[in-house]
Amino acid sequence: MFQIVSSNNKIQRFRFNLGCYLTRNPYLCNLMTERKIIHIDMDAFYASVEQRDHPELRGLPIAVGHAEERGVVSAASYEARKYGVRSAMSSLKAKQLCPHIVFVPGRMSVYKEVSAQIHTIFREYTDLIEPLSLDEAFLDVTHNKKDIELAVDIAKEIKKRIREELNLVASAGISYNKFLAKVASDYRKPDGLCTIHPNQALEFISRLPIEAFWGVGKVTSQKMHSLGIHKGKDLQQCTLEMLTRLFGKAGLVYYDFAQGIDLRPVEAERIRKSVGCEHTLDKDITASSSVIIELYHVATELIERLKKSGFSGNTLTLKIKFYDFKQITRSITREQELNNMNDILPLAKQLLKEVDYSIRPIRLIGLTVSNPKEEREDHDEWKQLELEFAKLSEI
Repeated sequence: MFQIVSSNNKIQRFRFNLGCYLTRNPYLCNLMTERKIIHIDMDAFYASVEQRDHPELRGLPIAVGHAEERGVVSAASYEARKYGVRSAMSSLKAKQLCPHIVFVPGRMSVYKEVSAQIHTIFREYTDLIEPLSLDEAFLDVTHNKKDIELAVDIAKEIKKRIREELNLVASAGISYNKFLAKVASDYRKPDGLCTIHPNQALEFISRLPIEAFWGVGKVTSQKMHSLGIHKGKDLQQCTLEMLTRLFGKAGLVYYDFAQGIDLRPVEAERIRKSVGCEHTLDKDITASSSVIIELYHVATELIERLKKSGFSGNTLTLKIKFYDFKQITRSITREQELNNMNDILPLAKQLLKEVDYSIRPIRLIGLTVSNPKEEREDHDEWKQLELEFAKLSEI
């Protein structure tokens, strides 16, 4: 089978301009539809593990997290979700929505162990596994170890084995690219199984709410709604020029997704792009001296993480979450690599000056270093590849 995307990471990332060309080259697009991608997503993973290991919790609305006033819900069982409880919600809000909810402390070491067991099952079918988190992953089964022709049969086997061997439930989405496989896995949760074939893709996408598109968050969806874009069919009617003018590079991604195109490969090895940490404070603060002290503690932990990982980058991002859970980020980029206190703390203080917290108490402070050298080198190669590809397209 002809491979459009090379195994070389630098070629794999040259997607934007190639995708633009492929939309006008049906032959190459057809080759991409021969891929068989599965997205496996464990249903209410942390909460389900707790209910599995503690039978007395089964059937009850539970939240993994801490019940105290400043606690946050890490995961919610489907019984709790019926009341509107969601992950990242404050524990106080969760208790207001569901007064009889049961809070269970998280056991991250257990979740990691169970995730490893799930991946052991995956590896019996393919080594092309791209984990997105402990509870979800992409699998490329185009050429699988068991020579099973239909990807849906592999997905059924995996779901069955997870249920029988681990007593947990997974949803699976199957399609010819990552975007559609991910959408499909969410389509019939919990315990879902959905396949989107190439000849069904455009019709399926046309019915999707715009919020279901990867990369479309609250702010972007509001902007799209103001433009009359509410569903996939509205996005399909937009020109590439319009979307890139309104949304920049992301506009090309939205355009491709609306046309059923996603050239990203399943990457078994993912290059780390950032290292960060954040602290939820014991109480909301507004005093400048207190904020600086907390910022110092966060910077100290960040530097330790940078040392352990061997990571360095040129961009520092400050994240502030206020008492009302609204948050902002501020970033700054420098020519020198950021990996020590002398570099990071002054920049963090500089970013903090851009934040007005005098009447909005701070609940959480976070710092992240990103933009590593490898990523910048890849970006430079994109530009070179873009020029070379432009020459090829003129032939």
